[in-house]
This record gives sequence, C-alpha cells and structure tokens, in this order.
Amino acid sequence: MNNSKLAPTSNGLFNSPKNRAIIFQVISLAVVILCIFYFVNNMFDNVAKRGITTGFSFLSETAGFGISQSLIHYDDTTSTFLDVFIVGLLNTILVGVIGIVLASIIGLMVGIGRLSSNYLIAKLSLVYIETFRNIPILLQILFWYNVVLATLPSPRQSISYFDSIFINNRGLIIPDPIFESGSFSILVAFVLACISVVFLSKWANKRHDLTGEEFPVIKVSISMLIGAPLLMFFLAGQPISAEYPALKGFNFKGGVTIIPELLALIFALSIYTATYIAEAVRAGIESVPQGQKEAAKSLGLKEYVILRKVILPQALRVIIPPVINQYLNLVKNSSLATAIGYPEIVTLFSGTTLNQVGQAIEIILMTMAVYLVFSIVISLLLNWVNARMEIKGR
Repeated sequence: MNNSKLAPTSNGLFNSPKNRAIIFQVISLAVVILCIFYFVNNMFDNVAKRGITTGFSFLSETAGFGISQSLIHYDDTTSTFLDVFIVGLLNTILVGVIGIVLASIIGLMVGIGRLSSNYLIAKLSLVYIETFRNIPILLQILFWYNVVLATLPSPRQSISYFDSIFINNRGLIIPDPIFESGSFSILVAFVLACISVVFLSKWANKRHDLTGEEFPVIKVSISMLIGAPLLMFFLAGQPISAEYPALKGFNFKGGVTIIPELLALIFALSIYTATYIAEAVRAGIESVPQGQKEAAKSLGLKEYVILRKVILPQALRVIIPPVINQYLNLVKNSSLATAIGYPEIVTLFSGTTLNQVGQAIEIILMTMAVYLVFSIVISLLLNWVNARMEIKGR
C-alpha cells in the first residue's frame, strides 16, 4: 500500500481529535446560547402579554407595610422596597451568624461527648444526635414556635431574671445598652485584646515547641478579653449605661425585645445543624491514629492537653470539609422562617414584596443572588481556613 496517498486525509479538519474537540465544543456552546436566547425571549414575550412591568424601578417605591424586626431604621410610611430588601438581608445574616456560632459550639461539645468514656455522657450525646437529626427541620421550627415558646406566660406573668431580663410569649426582653461619649475606646481595647490573644497564642505554641512547657493560653486570653474592655470602661468614666425594660400596661416598655420567631428559628437551626457537626467532629477525632493518643498519654499529658495539642489539630482537616456543607445548609434552611413569619429575605422580599409589586423575575433573581453570594463567601472563607490547617507534607 502506498502510504503517501493517505497523508492528506489523516491531516483533514475532522480527522484530527483536537479539531473535532474544538468543533464539538463550539457547537455545544452555540446550542446552549440558542436555548438561553429562546427561553429569555419567550419569558419577556409572556411578561409583555400579561402587561407586567419589568425593571428595578419598584425598589424606590414606598413599601407601606410594617416589619416586626429591623436592624436599621424602618418606617412603614416612608421606607422603600429597597429598605425592605436590606432589612431582610440583615435579618438573614443575623440568623446565619448566630446559628453558625451556636451550632459550632453545640456540635463540638456533643461530638466530643459522643466519644467520652463516661457512659451517661456518651449515650445522652447519641440520643441527642439520633433524635434531632431524624426530625425534619421544618417540624422542629414549628415545634419551638408553636409548642415551646407559645406556652410561655403573658407579659404580666413573665419569667424574670434579676428584674432586668424577662421571658414571655412576646419574646426575650433584655436591657438596651446606651453608648455615650468615650464608649468607642472600649471597643478599641477589645480589638487590641483580640490582636494580643493571637500573638500570645503564637508565642505560647513556639514556647511549647522549644521547651515543652505549657502556658495557660485559654485562661490568660479570657482574662485579657474581659479585663481590657472592663478596665477601659472604668478609666473612661463608665460611658455605657442601659435602659431597663419596665412593665407598663399590657406590655413592656424600653429594652430590646428578641421576638419569639427569631428565638424559634435560632433554636431549631442550631440544634438541628449541630447534630451533623457533632458527627463530623466524631469522625475527625476517630481518624487520628490510636497510637498517637497512647504516645501522648505515655508522656504524661493530661486529657485536655492531648485533645487540644494532638487530636484536634489533626482532626480538623477531616472535620472542616463536611462542616462547610452544614454551614451552607444552615443559611439556606433559614428561608424556612417564612413558615412562622420571621422577617428574613424570603419572607419579606420574595413573599410580601412580590405579592405587592408582582415583579417575580427581578425579585426571585435578587433573592437567589443573595443566597448564592452567602454560599460562595462561606465556602471561600472555610476553604481558606482548611488550607491553613492542612498538615504540611501530607
């Protein structure tokens, strides 16, 4: 056979795998663009036929409805739909931050307790995990709101602590702090104390590596975090006071009221998410070879030192990836607050606002963008932490 006759054919446009790959990708991209164009064009045709106004001009219109909780100034007679969006956004962030902190603390404690040599603690941790993990989160939210908090006494029969904190079926009422001139210095002292704790922790680790001697980092850090702001508080002439709640008529006046919807949502999300975090903690601790624990014990180290210095640093690389997913789930599950009327982004914007202005496309896209940004930020942040905690050389 004369191979010279096949050369032009083998170098043809479609005979090259590289060329075929490029052609198929270009065709696939063109099909995707045509599909998107078709669906978007069809959507705007349907919107025009129904006479629905499009655009974001509705954000500057007056909302005209009240909101039970707002972290910024909100007036139902003058505030706009953009203000409603911001209020819902901040309330969602509030639930996410508090829920993540509480779920992390509970999950860590229960996860460690699950491996405790104490029979009662280990079994109670197991019962907690299996109970709350197997009940749908929506049912738990309704349970805390309709069964637990709704049965609390009325304001006149409130449960009181130190005549300053009150719990009733209207929520948790606490003193409202009043910041006067000079209070900023207390915040500066606290920030400096936090920075000092970071440097103290690094110094203590370096000292331990060189000498093997333990330094009471936790006790000293807590003392610094409490002592520095407290010292500045007295040096600045006690610039922070408080307005205490007082019962007047049928309800309390003054103070800060944490509404029962927020309490129910925080309880349910924290307790539910903590069960999965606890299992991640247990799996991470069990991934550390038993020989390392025995070697640490043979050196005479105490149990809490072994846990903090030997086990947790190695277990975190196993714990953090699944915990990232649980943080994302917690934030997304906060949208279930619409079942009890807590004013977060879905309830306020995709619910009340959508019913009033009817611009579903813009409102749904904005709400989806909010959760997408939250998820990306949490994921990037914890992946950075995971990379920092990674053991070098493995």
